[in-house]
Amino acid sequence: MKVLFVCNQNQNRSKTAEEIFKGRFQTKSAGLYNTNPVTEKQLSWADLIIVMEDSQRNEIAKRFPKLYMQKQILSLDIPDVYHYNQSELIKILNSKVKELF
Repeated sequence: MKVLFVCNQNQNRSKTAEEIFKGRFQTKSAGLYNTNPVTEKQLSWADLIIVMEDSQRNEIAKRFPKLYMQKQILSLDIPDVYHYNQSELIKILNSKVKELF
């Protein structure tokens, strides 16, 4: 399964998720508000899109309304208070993704 993880900057949450789940899924990560924001091509590639906050799902809907209707987009509800590969973040990501599958 191809999973795209999306957060605001693609520095901490989505980047960590891409790393820790790459053995379980085909993973990529992207940000919404960085210098290289998520693209239609990246969204099309994914079988599943996982955002860190509901507001990011809403932003994807605004930017890519057609694709939004065609894709399953799930929110993990993880606030932007963690650093890249922080142990607490890894624990939360593992727990939340386990709930999804």
